[in-house]
Amino acid sequence: MDCVFCRIAAGALPAHRLYEDSRVLAFLDIQPGTLGHALVIPKAHAEDFFGLPAADRDAIFAAAQRVAAALMAETEAEGLNLHQSNGAAAGQVVPHFHLHLLPRRRGDGLRGPWTPGAAAAAELAGLAERVARRLGGQAPAAGGR
Repeated sequence: MDCVFCRIAAGALPAHRLYEDSRVLAFLDIQPGTLGHALVIPKAHAEDFFGLPAADRDAIFAAAQRVAAALMAETEAEGLNLHQSNGAAAGQVVPHFHLHLLPRRRGDGLRGPWTPGAAAAAELAGLAERVARRLGGQAPAAGGR
């Protein structure tokens, strides 16, 4: 497999590494959305969130929390976005799970990944009921969060 992130994790391609342990690598994105934009990846190949082993998921989020705090301090960011896409239809460009860390400042010009829309209450209630049933439970009462 010729995966660019696997090659970076193996040291075959250069990267501005921020953090590394036996499961995870964090490095700066070479096409940043904001100053300090970093990626956190599993070293073992997993195409997307659905193929990510639980141990790698936990290690990625633990590392992301540490790296994000350091990035925010160093960039004097006022906030942070976590972003992750699965599949080409969702905008995933590299088919290797990666979590984006985007330090944010007011007025930085970065736009969100979607425009808020509207949904009918009956449509939301029906979807909630079907998903809860698929998960083996029952949907909470309408309006529950």
